[in-house]
Amino acid sequence: MSIVQNRKAYHDYFIEEKYEAGMVLEGWEVKSIRAGRVQIAEAYVIVKDGAVYLIGCHITPLTSASTHVRPDPTRTRKLLLEEEELERLIGKVERAGYTLVPLDLHFRKGWIKAEIGLAKGKKQHDKREAEKERDWQREKQRLLRARN
Repeated sequence: MSIVQNRKAYHDYFIEEKYEAGMVLEGWEVKSIRAGRVQIAEAYVIVKDGAVYLIGCHITPLTSASTHVRPDPTRTRKLLLEEEELERLIGKVERAGYTLVPLDLHFRKGWIKAEIGLAKGKKQHDKREAEKERDWQREKQRLLRARN
């Protein structure tokens, strides 16, 4: 079940591979995410010291969160991946010119997971071409419905 999606990522990048990663979260963050108070539109993923981190993900703290904890809504959160996935991602990001983008947050067996994509940036003409194709598909469906 999806919590939040980053639709902008599909507009700005060609997504070539997808990976599911666990997240290191604090208790108040889990409560806020379950309440749907999370935003990943401006977030990005970096590789640092052999680990992958999610930066810029904004989790708004609940007012009923613990009083003895000072919540930081945009703190850097570590992503948990299998060792071989991590090595493959690091290699492609450093050598092949790919970037990592967060695609969505979702629940998997009660755990909160982040789906990240290995992506290449789109040029402006690619974005226009994708939009034309989407419009054509929509128009084609409209014509087929009107015919029947």
